[in-house]
Amino acid sequence: MNRLEGKIALITGGNSGIGLATAKQFVNEGAHVFITGRRDPELAAAVKEIGRNVTAVQGNVSNLADLDRLFAQIKREKGKLDIVFANAGMAKYAALGQITEELYDLTFDINVKGLLFTCRRRFRCCPTAPRLS
Repeated sequence: MNRLEGKIALITGGNSGIGLATAKQFVNEGAHVFITGRRDPELAAAVKEIGRNVTAVQGNVSNLADLDRLFAQIKREKGKLDIVFANAGMAKYAALGQITEELYDLTFDINVKGLLFTCRRRFRCCPTAPRLS
C-alpha cells in the first residue's frame, strides 16, 4: 500500500527504536524519509537497515543550529516537508535527591526544547504547509 507516495517525512531520533520502525514503515508506504540522530555510526546502520528512500542528517534536536541545518537541507533537497514525527527523546533516571542541574537541562533540552523547536522550524521551512489548529 502506497499511502505516503510522494510524501517527504522527517523523523527525529529515527536511528533506533520507535523512530527507526516508523521510518521503515513510512518508506514501505512510499515516503522519502529524513532521519536524525546524534551519532553517525547509528545513523549509518539505520540507513543500511532501511535500505532506500532515506537520508540521514546527524544532529541534536536541542541544538538550534543543527535544526536550522536540517531544515535547510530538507528544503534544498526536496523543497517541501509533509510529515514531522518529533520522536527524539531520552530518559536518564535518578532519585530525587540525586537529580543534578546538568541532568535536568539535558532531559528538558532534548525532550521539550527539541520537540518545540523541531515543530516550529517545520513551518518556517515550509510555510505553506497545513497547520494544526
